[in-house]
Amino acid sequence: MSGQAGELLHQLKSLSGPFPPWNLEQLPSQPGKLFLEWLKIAVESNVKEPHAMTLSTVDQQGYPDARVLILKNIIEDTFYFASSSNSRKGQQLNDNPKVALTLYWPSLGRQIRIRGIAQDEGGEAGANDFRKRKPGARAVAMTERQSQLLVEEDALNRSIEVQKKRLQEDPDFVAPHWRLYAVNAQEVEFWQGDTDRKHIRVQYTWQDEQWHKNRLWP
Repeated sequence: MSGQAGELLHQLKSLSGPFPPWNLEQLPSQPGKLFLEWLKIAVESNVKEPHAMTLSTVDQQGYPDARVLILKNIIEDTFYFASSSNSRKGQQLNDNPKVALTLYWPSLGRQIRIRGIAQDEGGEAGANDFRKRKPGARAVAMTERQSQLLVEEDALNRSIEVQKKRLQEDPDFVAPHWRLYAVNAQEVEFWQGDTDRKHIRVQYTWQDEQWHKNRLWP
């Protein structure tokens, strides 16, 4: 079986291109500005869900954990996402706020890696984000059971229906543990893939109260 898997994977193409050009002579001084430039290109290029990103955390035993969620906003060089503080990732963020964010757009051959510190923006910011979610997403979040063991599907469905009814009766209800998190970037790398693997990598590092830009080897 392992041989078959290896053969299958070997046949798959990667970084086949063509990819958009990248003018390194016009790099902005802040990574947030370059991120917005790349995001606009991704949207205009019809990249599917360009705001989907991987959030990586570390648990109390030192094991890394990762999951894909949605980028909610970016202001200057701060990136925002939302989650329940009672969830596994919420608990990990409380224990260790150092995180990594990763976005990858295969059709453009572009990857963005962000390292920084996640900060809980407080109850009101979390409430504002929660109210913007679709009713179904709010109902699921209101079950307050994320990452817990699910024994039977009916229990899930019943709980969601109870929360939907609760929202109908009180449309402004907010799950008490819902939070908006701000990741203050300390390091951001922009990676442009190349069909010959001569990848272009530019790293922004926050040091001495300012951003420093460096090229990295592929």
